Amino acid sequence: LGYSGEQGELATKCGYWPLYTFDPRLEEQGKNPLTLIGKEPDWDLYEQFLMNEVRYNSLKKANPEHAAELFERNKKDAQRRYRQLKRIAMADYSNEVES
Repeated sequence: LGYSGEQGELATKCGYWPLYTFDPRLEEQGKNPLTLIGKEPDWDLYEQFLMNEVRYNSLKKANPEHAAELFERNKKDAQRRYRQLKRIAMADYSNEVES
């Protein structure tokens, strides 16, 4: 837990944990309620983040070949989730206002 702040920051930088705000009141104003915060993820930092986590580091030590495959799948899933959040954040809500 001594490095939890740094690890949390790395989680957001690498895309493991994207930051966003969601305010449903904005939809009533014809605005998108979801806003992504911060820069685009630096996917090159992803494995560094994973290796700082005991659960992933232990897996790599126990079974390096299988771990590499799982890490890549984990990264691709995080990239897919981020693209989905981006699509939602870019959606046009201007026609969603009820009269």
